[in-house]
Amino acid sequence: MSTEGHAPLRLQVGIEKWAMTAPFHITGYTFTEIETLVVTLHEDGRSGRGEALGVYYHHDTPASMLLQVEALRERIEAGVTRQQLLQLLPAGGARNAIDCALWDLEAKRSGRPVWMLAGQETPRPLLTTYTLGADEPARMAETARGFANVRALKLKLTNDELNADRVRAVRAVHPDAWIMVDANQGFTRESFAQLLPALVETRVAVVEQPFPVGKEAWLDGLDSPIRIAADESVQDHHDLPTLVGRVGMINIKLDKCGGLTEALAMAEQARGLGFELMVGNMSGSSLSMAPGFVLGQSCAVVDLDGPMFLTGDHSPGVVYEDGRIWCADTVWGGPLPVAA
Repeated sequence: MSTEGHAPLRLQVGIEKWAMTAPFHITGYTFTEIETLVVTLHEDGRSGRGEALGVYYHHDTPASMLLQVEALRERIEAGVTRQQLLQLLPAGGARNAIDCALWDLEAKRSGRPVWMLAGQETPRPLLTTYTLGADEPARMAETARGFANVRALKLKLTNDELNADRVRAVRAVHPDAWIMVDANQGFTRESFAQLLPALVETRVAVVEQPFPVGKEAWLDGLDSPIRIAADESVQDHHDLPTLVGRVGMINIKLDKCGGLTEALAMAEQARGLGFELMVGNMSGSSLSMAPGFVLGQSCAVVDLDGPMFLTGDHSPGVVYEDGRIWCADTVWGGPLPVAA
């Protein structure tokens, strides 16, 4: 993104808070609300927006991200490119929010949507997983029963004895749905081996991040007929080589890798190394899902259901219908509307 010939930018940055429809449980954490950092870049009647939540398990919070952005205010407002940004900030939420705002602004400048700027074909609706937080099996089944027209499910599991019952209860409710499970680092090799027969029985397609970060060697020689995906073990492109031969899929999240620019480059490198691709989210409003939707066009698995668990959202927002997500250019990343 070139800044030559453009007016200086005006940076607006703030924290927004969104309540969740119900407490959401994963290994080691329970969430009742989310906070997001929203960056807006203004220029000559145009503006670009980006949203980030950060990476909670790295203590990458909206408050800390706000300080990172403010420290670069003068540099950003003088004009910064997406490639320069890769050198100015590490991977994480602050870089993600600025990067996505720059993409959005470039779409407004050029009159072309982000997907076109990224060299993609016309986007299509994407099958997305609907996520179930770890809970009592009967409660998870009841929540799953409330998902209308669900086609794909992601079940959060944890480090206790209820996981087999959780998966069986949800499978009974949705006998035809595609299912993956996510341990969020909660398994040991022994607990995974004990659970595996139930996962095979219930036709689970993917197991995400079964083991803790730093224990990737536990994946060596793992006898699993089910695909393994890495999430916390792969933050950005630097982590890809260490996972070759250990997992078959990587979960790219813009908050982890630091923006759509890095995510697109990371996806290309990952494909070259033989990985299947998944796009995920750290929760968030439609403003977070929209850049992920661009990346999702080239992913085998899409997990972009964040707004479904919030009591509010930005408008216009993404649309969930028939188990799929659709994101119009008017949500984010589209050109300025043509005056009537």
